[in-house]
Amino acid sequence: MIEIEDRVFTALADANRRRLLIRLAQSSPKTATQLAREFPISRQGIIKHLDRLSHAGLVQVQRSGREKRYVFDPQSLQTASAWIETIGKQWDERLQRLKNLVEDDASGKIAQNETGNRE
Repeated sequence: MIEIEDRVFTALADANRRRLLIRLAQSSPKTATQLAREFPISRQGIIKHLDRLSHAGLVQVQRSGREKRYVFDPQSLQTASAWIETIGKQWDERLQRLKNLVEDDASGKIAQNETGNRE
């Protein structure tokens, strides 16, 4: 499953691909020619970016004759988001354990000092 996340994060590492994905999420399907009109990138450059997004599962290609239309597909993004959430929960649990350890240690020292002061 990590392979999916790797492809998603690699695809999203590029600002142009993130912008393309946002545009397709807002309004799709679109052809590479339509997208090239909206970006300061050549049609060939747009196609390369769309291929990377497609490889990551973020974009689906709909073929109609010779024409390819690209559509946003949120499934891979949701998979990556779930992975981020899982890692976040693990860190939250670790931080809570650390907090508990520090608080327990501090409570123990306070109790020791109070006992030491009474003697």
